[in-house]
Amino acid sequence: MKSLKLIHKLGLVVFTLGFLTYLSLFFLGQYKLDKKDLQDAVGEQSFAVVNKFAEDVYGKKYDNQFAFVGDLKSTLKAANTEIKSTFEINVSLAEKISKSADLKSFQKSSIEEAIGEPSSEVEKWQIKQLRDYTGWMEGKEYNSSEELAVQLQKVIGDVNNSIISQKGFSKDNINSKAFTVAKKSEVGPVAQNPWLWLFLTIGVPIIGAIMYLLPRLKIQHAGIKNDGIFHSALKNRGWIGILLGTFLISFYVFLYWFPEYMTSWIVMVDPVSKMLSGNPASQWFMYGFLYTLAILVMGIRMIIKYRHSPYQMVRTVSVMFFQLAFAFVIPEILVRLNQPYMDLKNMWPLDYSFFFDYRLNEMVEAGTIGLFMLGWGIALFTLGVPIFTYLYGKRWYCSWVCGCGGLAETLGDPYRQLSDKSLGAWKIERWLIHGVLVFAVVMTAAVLYTYFTGSSELLGMNTYNIRAVYGFGIGSVFSGVIGTGFYPFMGNRVWCRFGCPLAAYLGLVQRFKSRFRITTNGGQCISCGNCSTYCEMGIDVRWYAQRGQNIIRSSCVGCGVCSSVCPRGVLNLENRDENGRFNQPSLVGNDSFGVQS
Repeated sequence: MKSLKLIHKLGLVVFTLGFLTYLSLFFLGQYKLDKKDLQDAVGEQSFAVVNKFAEDVYGKKYDNQFAFVGDLKSTLKAANTEIKSTFEINVSLAEKISKSADLKSFQKSSIEEAIGEPSSEVEKWQIKQLRDYTGWMEGKEYNSSEELAVQLQKVIGDVNNSIISQKGFSKDNINSKAFTVAKKSEVGPVAQNPWLWLFLTIGVPIIGAIMYLLPRLKIQHAGIKNDGIFHSALKNRGWIGILLGTFLISFYVFLYWFPEYMTSWIVMVDPVSKMLSGNPASQWFMYGFLYTLAILVMGIRMIIKYRHSPYQMVRTVSVMFFQLAFAFVIPEILVRLNQPYMDLKNMWPLDYSFFFDYRLNEMVEAGTIGLFMLGWGIALFTLGVPIFTYLYGKRWYCSWVCGCGGLAETLGDPYRQLSDKSLGAWKIERWLIHGVLVFAVVMTAAVLYTYFTGSSELLGMNTYNIRAVYGFGIGSVFSGVIGTGFYPFMGNRVWCRFGCPLAAYLGLVQRFKSRFRITTNGGQCISCGNCSTYCEMGIDVRWYAQRGQNIIRSSCVGCGVCSSVCPRGVLNLENRDENGRFNQPSLVGNDSFGVQS
């Protein structure tokens, strides 16, 4: 027993050292800009301008990504200034065109008459833009040349505002180019030996985690125990939990918006990406790789912890399998086979980009397998959700298949007791999650409208802006930064409980048309509170158990932990006929005093 405890403690030390080594990679990168890498990233058309401002960066060795990326972005911004000044149209041209134009019927030919024969590529571009932007004015009558000049000034302003997006580098484009160049310019120890660093930063922590977990089979009893969890610095918003939450939030912020600063981490997994898909790693591959490893390793922890419950063990193996095979390996192999990338278990509206134009075009152009993917995705949410949720409740997806739920159940399991059980939280939950579902439906309708009509304007709103707002606010901030980063602060199902539109859709079906319920035996409840404490979805399970009422809340994901931690067997997950789900008598002991509304 002493040797097992020693291995247990040693495993924690090994994991900590490996994790600190992983963090150190953030500061170990070295960079050296090559002219060809910059040319490949910005394109032949823009390179001539960018090259003028990059002379001081070529050949210079940088010891950290912050200085390198800073100089690289300054170079691109300087190129923007040059491009804008070169292609910018002087607003005085509006008056010149208006004087030569026919006010009774404006014609685009007036533009060439005023400017004359173009003598350079810049003037050709300017004339083309003016013709394109004045297409709607063709044949329109004006009362005076001043009125026409004012309108043309607005057009020229629009053209000038489009220069950076057409010829230069927008803010998003600068970040994207900076990431591409930074990854190619990495020349530090990680780039020289990625396999070694992959072992030191990923393999060593996994070894330490296994050393820490396996002795629990002998030195710790199965199941959850009330052993001071609310006094833990890691599990009850203590200093360790705050540090971990800060790391997770920072990780997601850099992942979504500043991947150019994570190049060492991404370069490290290049060999794995090339083995699977044949392509260099992106930040999304790195994220999927770490995400999958977290579910697998922490899944082992779940199996050891809940080894007394066959249901929990099988459920955990299920989410581990679906994440490894369907979410990680199979999509990468599809890419290697020149097929569209697709997580076959992910579905709309959780996969909110499923109906985006580029996704639809990609699937249609892929032929038979692409059309199968399109049909499969549509069938999942139109047929799969109502049928399987009717038979088994939303647990068939949220607790057995979903990757978000898989991470919450494994990596997030130590924080399930932090979910707010108050009535106020429940009210906020219902408004938020159903609001996100409505937003997802509206956004998707707008996207499909644009796809089929070609028009980006719907009811006075730009459909691309709606898509961008949803992607930023819900797809990134809510699901990533808050949904996972807030595990140590608000519990492990923040996203599933407050934001997931698919969970809202599943919950509506489960609440009103399903065979699933959690039955309770109020006569045997001793009010220990284990069930409520460890309900990750914020349900006060004890309140229902004391009254002998069925639990049919739409938020319940059927994880079964409430049943696993009950010392009296009061709670049971059941799939029965719909009769009896509602209007169950409330009990205290064996005496009925009311009916559930």
